[in-house]
Amino acid sequence: MSPALDAYWMPFTPNRQFKAEPRLLASAQGIAYRTPDGREVLDGISGLWCVGSGHGHPHIIEAMKRQLGVLDYASSFQVGHAGAFELAERIGALAPPGMDRVFLVNSGSEAVDTALKVALAHARATGQGEKNLFIGRERGFHGVGFGGISVGGMTNNRRAFGGAMLRVDHLSSTWDPATQAFVRGQPADGGAAMSQELERLVALHDASNIAAVIVEPFAGSTGVLVPPVGYLQGLREICDRHGLLLIFDEVISGFGRMGALFAAQALEVVPDMIVFAKTITNGAAPLGGVIVKRSIHDAVMQGPRHLSELMHGYTCSGHPLACAAALAQLDVLEQEQLPRRVRGLMPSFENIVHGLADAPGVVSIRNLGLAAGIELAPEAAGAGRRGARAQAAAFDRGVLTRAPGDTLIFAPPFISEVADLQRMADRLRQAIEDTEASG
Repeated sequence: MSPALDAYWMPFTPNRQFKAEPRLLASAQGIAYRTPDGREVLDGISGLWCVGSGHGHPHIIEAMKRQLGVLDYASSFQVGHAGAFELAERIGALAPPGMDRVFLVNSGSEAVDTALKVALAHARATGQGEKNLFIGRERGFHGVGFGGISVGGMTNNRRAFGGAMLRVDHLSSTWDPATQAFVRGQPADGGAAMSQELERLVALHDASNIAAVIVEPFAGSTGVLVPPVGYLQGLREICDRHGLLLIFDEVISGFGRMGALFAAQALEVVPDMIVFAKTITNGAAPLGGVIVKRSIHDAVMQGPRHLSELMHGYTCSGHPLACAAALAQLDVLEQEQLPRRVRGLMPSFENIVHGLADAPGVVSIRNLGLAAGIELAPEAAGAGRRGARAQAAAFDRGVLTRAPGDTLIFAPPFISEVADLQRMADRLRQAIEDTEASG
């Protein structure tokens, strides 16, 4: 019996269209979902960038079952439980050197807002309370909190809610369709020069007013926009020169998708904070957090010892079940050597995805790590229509994708075989051809 659909107001979904033609999933195992009628749908976006270790991993399931039988909930407000401390210790040990303080939350959106608050708290603690302006980037996505919307640069997300709450300015997107349309991996040229735009914004606002710069190592939710070589290094150098904090939003890139635990390690640029979520629990429970340089954390540890140093947190921060899932996921990433496996898959993935360049209407393909965006020419009727039709056609063809605008996302689970990547790409090609034929 099919469920009633009216009551649930779905996120980031055209609800009226979906409920007229629902696409329901019933179960999942490994790299594939099953629909209620048993049809296979290959998971071409790892759930929603989060199921790197594959659906239904037994180690994660057993860890969560054990935890439920021992401690179902404990607050992190002035009491604690061992799992949260163990998880923070393990994450800190895996992060770049000097980044070993971890604040736990429940999502990427909460993690971004937390990082922005930490930046403001750090400014006040160091006698620089006037530092309250943030620099984001056009086409960046930093979640759906008012802080994340403020620093984010995806126009539809901002337009829907009017003025932002925080003082912000934005760097230009790193995307240049004239020179980058079919580049494999990072474009080789222009990164250092592109990063110099930050110098212009510093000159405009003055470093004394800027709390932090926040960027994704690659912009994932907008369609996989890849920065040129030298761009992130340039931002790091400019932030160092002017005393600005640099925040990497690694909600998508963290915990394996770049062939390393963090893009900061893969791309050899160490920020001051790393925002994470998604893959940390393999999607099995909501959890996110911020990894903070110890020097930033220690600067905030001021005031009377009986008062909270940071007036911030959530009811389910460090939730026992989420921590159990995350600890088990770290075991899986290590024991199955999944970041190393991703590094081995990356050349084949790049070849397979760029093999779609001759599919009808494809105008750009971009890739980095185990993530790619296949951009289609927009229809005359308006941007995004072709992408939406291709996304629906892909589901019908048996592969799950997502289409921000007219770009199809391809971000498979880390456990995929090369043959699986090819099957997913073949079904994406069929969906693109179906969309062209029906246009």
